[in-house]
Amino acid sequence: MLNFSKINIITIYLIFFLISIFSALNLQNENNLVLDKKVNLGLDLQGGSYLLLEINSDSLVEEKIQSKVIPLKKLLKENNLKYENFKIVEKKLSFKIDDLEKFELLFFSKKDNSVNPYIDNYRSFELDFKTLDNNYIEISFSKYGLLVINNAALKQSIEIVRRRIDDVGTKEPTILQRGEKRILVELPGLKDPDRIKKLLGKTAKLNFRLVSNNSEFGVEELLSENDEKLKISKRIVMSGENLIDAQPSIQNQQNEPTVSFTLDRLGSQKFGRATTDNVGKRLAIVLDGKIISAPTINEPITSGKGVISGNFTFQEATDLALLLRSGALPTPLDIVEERTVGPDLGEDSIKSGITSLIVGFVLVILFMFYKYRIFGLVANTALIANLLMLIGVLTILEATLTLPGIAGIILTVGMAVDANVLIFERIREELKTEKSIIHAFDTGYTKARITVLDANITTLIAAIILFAFGSGPVKGFAITLGIGIITTLFTAYFLARHLTSLIVLRNNNKEIKI
Repeated sequence: MLNFSKINIITIYLIFFLISIFSALNLQNENNLVLDKKVNLGLDLQGGSYLLLEINSDSLVEEKIQSKVIPLKKLLKENNLKYENFKIVEKKLSFKIDDLEKFELLFFSKKDNSVNPYIDNYRSFELDFKTLDNNYIEISFSKYGLLVINNAALKQSIEIVRRRIDDVGTKEPTILQRGEKRILVELPGLKDPDRIKKLLGKTAKLNFRLVSNNSEFGVEELLSENDEKLKISKRIVMSGENLIDAQPSIQNQQNEPTVSFTLDRLGSQKFGRATTDNVGKRLAIVLDGKIISAPTINEPITSGKGVISGNFTFQEATDLALLLRSGALPTPLDIVEERTVGPDLGEDSIKSGITSLIVGFVLVILFMFYKYRIFGLVANTALIANLLMLIGVLTILEATLTLPGIAGIILTVGMAVDANVLIFERIREELKTEKSIIHAFDTGYTKARITVLDANITTLIAAIILFAFGSGPVKGFAITLGIGIITTLFTAYFLARHLTSLIVLRNNNKEIKI
């Protein structure tokens, strides 16, 4: 255990040096970066914004119930069922039918039911119905059908929120599901929370529709950005789903910020056909029910590329491009809770955490030096190396350090000392019975290994469970603790053992006390 080959010694110190050097990157000047890697500070340490969002699925449920009308009418016609007075009121579909019993058999059929599919996970149907007076039926989503809609909308919303925030460039955001309809968003170091709220508050449903001069059926009146009322066809020429890219740009002629977009193959075909057939007409670009631009089609656009203009500032053009790239939210998002953590509070947390770490560190060093003399110095050297490696690994991973994370580092200090105490106490026991000092140290390290591994592995398992099932600050604690355990084992059984071997082998003929 005390014999090290030259290759082993080089490997040990090379690993230590390569990992530890990354910890120094946290001290570099932001204007003169050697390598852009550092430990990121969490919301509780550097301040930032905390938002709790809730999906509003009412409009989505209404769309879904509307989508059932055509397949339902088709089903009724195929089975010779007479119906009339189809209406949708408050997310419920009602109509009159001549044969209730036959309809019920069709409606709750588990085989090839395109109208009311059976949800295997919940062992229930997507839709439910109740009978009203005069053979009227009222269809609505079942409890489980609503649950499926909410779950799908929530997962899609989380993904789109993540895309929008990532495009802004916020480092280490926390985006988590909270309950059945809520999303938690933590943005450390955010300097402009209003911009994020505007980005997350927009559904970003984009479509292209023709401007109509007639008050015919299938036309609605919408407001433009300059409050001009325009009659717009309800028929959608193309939707935002066909966009594959959108970028802010500057129009050369008027030096005006615009948004350049690129369409997929299907979108290019639709857009090319619509612009070819409607040269001279105006094409309204509608975002979330409001016209942002209504240019005249001067010539067919068949290249699959276009420009959206609308008296934007460059920031507005950048944000619009971001929204279009990330895709439309399935439902609107309401901000139900908002908190801002000031940087001053974060600085106080850092000072308190660092002070507690320094005090604990100094006390441990003094205790180890008093208790084990020169071997206490070895343990203290290993402890410093342990901290450097821990911060180095966190830097490599660009992990987020929170206040619980600092607590994990402090706990690592205690566990690192615990490993060395177990080893040195075991060696003390061996020195009482062994005549050979080298053999006593060798046996001490060998016999203590199982105990040290057991203690650290059980703690590592706990850290893995915390990371798997915890969230936010709990994960931060689990990460620092887990990494700390691995670096502790490395420094105790490789670095400290090598330093111990140097002392023992040089003083083989002298009496050594621990």
